[in-house]
Amino acid sequence: MVEHGINATQAIVTLDVALPGIIWGWMITLNMWAKSIGTGVILVGAFLLYRHKKEEMPNLRWMMPLIAFIALNVFLLFTLTDLHHPYRMVNIFLHPHWTSAITVGAWMASLFTGLITVMMLIGGFDAYPDFRKNCGIAKSIRGISPFYEKIFPFVVFLAIPVTLYTAIIMAESSARELWQAPAEVMQMMWAAFMAGSSALILISNKWSAEARKDLALVLAIATFFSFMMYMGEYFFSFKSSEAEATLAFVHAGGAYNTEFWFGMVLGFIIPFFIAVSSMKSDNKTLLRFAAILALVGLYMAKDVWLKIPQMLNLS
Repeated sequence: MVEHGINATQAIVTLDVALPGIIWGWMITLNMWAKSIGTGVILVGAFLLYRHKKEEMPNLRWMMPLIAFIALNVFLLFTLTDLHHPYRMVNIFLHPHWTSAITVGAWMASLFTGLITVMMLIGGFDAYPDFRKNCGIAKSIRGISPFYEKIFPFVVFLAIPVTLYTAIIMAESSARELWQAPAEVMQMMWAAFMAGSSALILISNKWSAEARKDLALVLAIATFFSFMMYMGEYFFSFKSSEAEATLAFVHAGGAYNTEFWFGMVLGFIIPFFIAVSSMKSDNKTLLRFAAILALVGLYMAKDVWLKIPQMLNLS
């Protein structure tokens, strides 16, 4: 809040006041959700390419970077939109401060997105040889196709810090006891595996049954451990009075009780059992249904977990 200004020096005297209400709203929820998809498809895709031949997953090399590219640009767009002065974003690149998690994360995310773009272009031209012939670039594309495999390990490596750095930013927020770095880091990682496997399940119709079983396995593991982490916080928050007061918003009668449990049931419990059953019987339709539920439930869980600490009075 501006108290007064001094015209001669153009100085502004301000007073620190608490910002009431929710400052990080749906934009940041969508930001984190899209980032989980963008990084998760790379991590899960790398696991599948290690386990199976690419012929068993004919569209993976093309669709994996395409999904990541779209999700990461949604992530970057809403990050920029949420800033009060978006044009100042350029200072992160022109005048970087490497002690800031935001600066380091922005550089990594930008490099990650750039490499994903290269992979998407190479994979797209490989997937559609007729198109590249019509463009007259068949020979040149054939020459750079091996570049896909060369940059892929760096993309997989970058996917890990890119999906985790938001947890560090949240943990740095003062007076937000619920956002503890170790727990948030693991939540971000499991969310990436959960969202990545769900997104790839939606495009796996022509894949081998073994590849889909591995996707179901990843989804089952990710939903199980994500659910266990939320339940650990839900039932054992008594060690911190602030965390306990925060979680009162999702306990019985709390303002976010319904949304929280809808997220848990839709996004974690139901997909877990469907994924386990899909490991025994290859039911494509049921597995895709589980993937959609997991993505919807993950968004709801992230939305609750982001908003409830902001509803606690800081004084």
